[in-house]
Amino acid sequence: MAAALIVLVIIVVLVVIIVAKSVTLVPQAQAAVIERLGRYVKTVSGQLTFLVPFVDRVRAKVDLRERVVSFPPQPVITQDNLTVSIDTVVYFQVTNPQAAVYEINDYIIGVEQLTTTTLRNVVGGMTLEETLTSRDSINGQLRGVLDEATGRWGLRVARVELKSIDPPPSIQESMEKQMKADREKRAMILNAEGMRESSIKTAEGNKQSQILAAEGAKQAAILAAEADRQSRILRAQGDRAAQYLRAQGEAKAIEKRFAAIKAGRPTPELLAYQYLETLPEMARGEANKVWLVPSDFGSALKGFAKTLGVPGEDGVFRYEPSAADADLARPEDDSDEVADWFETKTDPAIAKAVAAAEAVARQPVAGEEPRAVHQAVPQPQIPVAPPAAPQPPVPPQPEGGPRQQYPPLP
Repeated sequence: MAAALIVLVIIVVLVVIIVAKSVTLVPQAQAAVIERLGRYVKTVSGQLTFLVPFVDRVRAKVDLRERVVSFPPQPVITQDNLTVSIDTVVYFQVTNPQAAVYEINDYIIGVEQLTTTTLRNVVGGMTLEETLTSRDSINGQLRGVLDEATGRWGLRVARVELKSIDPPPSIQESMEKQMKADREKRAMILNAEGMRESSIKTAEGNKQSQILAAEGAKQAAILAAEADRQSRILRAQGDRAAQYLRAQGEAKAIEKRFAAIKAGRPTPELLAYQYLETLPEMARGEANKVWLVPSDFGSALKGFAKTLGVPGEDGVFRYEPSAADADLARPEDDSDEVADWFETKTDPAIAKAVAAAEAVARQPVAGEEPRAVHQAVPQPQIPVAPPAAPQPPVPPQPEGGPRQQYPPLP
């Protein structure tokens, strides 16, 4: 009974072993390479596979997903004999499990060694500066060489990246010093450029300022000269008009005075009184120290009265106007000719020139915003009536003409 039980257990164990050997499950994204009696039969992936017990076996299961393998830093000598340490990352995928199993012993080690040799070959033809600045070029060359070399291994290299390129510490320190010197140099250059631009702008501003100042001085000189000229002209015209009016007034005063004298028929007593009134005015001068009155003063007045007067019924000499005084020609009336002498309106040509000069002086400076300029409001001109036509003075009557007879005074 015990022997039969042992035999049964052995049979069950054999059946289990046979079943386990005859069935295998291959997950998705994996491939199983199956051999029969040591010879490749087929490759299965993502399914339940039945095997012939003790005849078929799974040689290897290969992951079909893209793999990322990071290799340790590799020392590489550049063209300028500097040793740099470079870390690489390779992205690859198994596309042919059979070749990956039978063509190479360990494709990961193969990819690593191939990457190291290719990297040394590529970087060996570059200087340190080219190596640090040519990552894309190195990545492209590595990927091309690896993809071509690993194709027969059933691999496809998708990308190759350089994680880091580390030069020796002494070189790093030298590079940092060089970069610092370059930055300081650029800073000094920028500072010099800024000072140069500032000096240029300042010089241009001074130039523009001097030009504007010269233009302003020129305009001011022109306006001052024009104002002085106009002032002199107006002052001369005013002096001319004043002299004319003064002469006209003196002529009118003389005319009135002589008319009054003639109408009053003065006597020697009146002439003596007028003479005595004039003596203090004659003696008022500062240079007059001594004033002498002639002793024959009365005789002089008497002779003057006899010359100009006519004795009346009472024997007193009185002035009698000549009859020819009424026939004398009056001075010519020149009121219309001298009317513009008293004109006070501004000359339109001068006003136009002054306005043009002010417009030029108020032009805005180039590069600045225009400013509001207060325009001068023209003052209304107050019309001034021309002076009345001057009356011509009445000239004195000649002695030899006819005299006008006046009734004797009571």
